[in-house]
Amino acid sequence: MKNKLKIILVLFTILVIVISIYYNPKEVKADDEVITHNCFVDIKGAINNPGVYEIECNKRVIDVINLAGGLTDNADTTILNLSKKVKDEMYIIIYTNDQIKEYKEKSLPSKEIIKKVEEKIICPDNSNDACEKSNASKEEVKVTGKVNINTATKEELMTLIGIGESKADKIIEYRKSNIFNSIEDIKNVSGIGESIYTKIKDNITTE
Repeated sequence: MKNKLKIILVLFTILVIVISIYYNPKEVKADDEVITHNCFVDIKGAINNPGVYEIECNKRVIDVINLAGGLTDNADTTILNLSKKVKDEMYIIIYTNDQIKEYKEKSLPSKEIIKKVEEKIICPDNSNDACEKSNASKEEVKVTGKVNINTATKEELMTLIGIGESKADKIIEYRKSNIFNSIEDIKNVSGIGESIYTKIKDNITTE
């Protein structure tokens, strides 16, 4: 009987040793972790080494930029979301300072674009996955050309940068007893100073 107990104890001890060797909670936890997949991203433009790169899908646009050798000296990332998560087949364009400047200048005459610029400039290329997307309402007034400050409606005046509902009302109130002989006369309206005038002068007319 004693011999049987000894055998059982020896077998039990061996079993405990085997379990302790082959069972590692940390290893099990590691096996349970989510496997990170890689994505292929195409990055072009003002980047030192443009091309297609393989990168972990949980990385960000800034990580792709660094992987591609960083930005060139004339790069402009003001309309890009550098913290955006990478996705497979992502297409990223890094614009130059001149490209952004030219795009803004071309966009300003359209009052639909002007209103969007106040929030977040839209992307010159709809295919650029790294761009910030505009949240502007689709019901905004679409007015091309310059806004006539002598005849424009309240809604049309509000498409100008810096002109909200209050200032639009003041412009209309001013027109009831005055006429804008030149665009500089808009500075006679309460609340519209040199700062706002500088922003809108290229987009208004009195004729």
